[in-house]
Amino acid sequence: MRNCTLVTEFLLMGIPHTVGLEKILFVLFLAFYLLTLPGNLLILLAILTSSKLHTPMYFFLGNLSVLDIFFPSVSSPKMMLYLTGHSHTISYQGCASQLFFYHFLGCAECFLYTVMAYDRFAAICHPLRYTVIMSSWVCASMTVATWMGSCLHASVLTFLIFKLPYCGPNEVNNFFCDIPVVLPLACGDTYMARAVSFINVGLVALVCFLLILTSYSHIVISILKIRSSEGRRRAFSNCSAHLTSILLFYGPVVLIYLRPASSPWLDSVVQVLNNIVTPSLNPLIYSLRNKEVKVALRKVLTQGMHSPGE
Repeated sequence: MRNCTLVTEFLLMGIPHTVGLEKILFVLFLAFYLLTLPGNLLILLAILTSSKLHTPMYFFLGNLSVLDIFFPSVSSPKMMLYLTGHSHTISYQGCASQLFFYHFLGCAECFLYTVMAYDRFAAICHPLRYTVIMSSWVCASMTVATWMGSCLHASVLTFLIFKLPYCGPNEVNNFFCDIPVVLPLACGDTYMARAVSFINVGLVALVCFLLILTSYSHIVISILKIRSSEGRRRAFSNCSAHLTSILLFYGPVVLIYLRPASSPWLDSVVQVLNNIVTPSLNPLIYSLRNKEVKVALRKVLTQGMHSPGE
């Protein structure tokens, strides 16, 4: 690879058709990024400090908050530097790192949503055996498998993309490095990388989606069997936040990776939603309709306000 690769850096072209809107976009993206970090940190802190939230559902929600802290950090800082007029270049190693961490964290989130769907299935369909099914050992094993599987997934993709020679041009038609915009710049035969990337990303997304669909099919059947309307409402409210997050996550994945034709402008806009907007919305989604999280957050904020005076 050292002998073939002539490109030592890539030029990030940003979001197409946004010339003259750099300042507005910078303020907008910075606002979402600043909402994302404290919002997810507060959720994580509330889960860690409240004994009532030491359950499998909130354990996985804590993992989701960790992902939502790091996921936008893969591309947002570089993009905001670009929007302020700083260097538009990114090193070869930096580009490879962006691609790896983007797919590592994205795949981990995909796996985590699947695990969370299974947790809701166990809680609603098998409430009497829930503590046995979702024991501490099972939760820990699922979490480790999620992170390790995601690392393997991202490693395979990054190796396939960056073992190819890049001789120029080096213009990446996006605000960060990802497969659809980096692979067309390769000088060699990209068939194998394209095929494996499409199958790998598509297979992970499809299998996870089918597992989530299976879990929720059983959940819906169980909810419909509940006689009281109050019981059905409570059961549904426990799943509504998770379902909303799934829709926000899977929509961009389908639009970007599973379309036959690529559109640079659409890809950039969808990835902005996926990278920046969705992570900032998850804390709101999981706290607005959850009384336990609201109470824990209120306690954390109250303690934070009183601690300086004490």
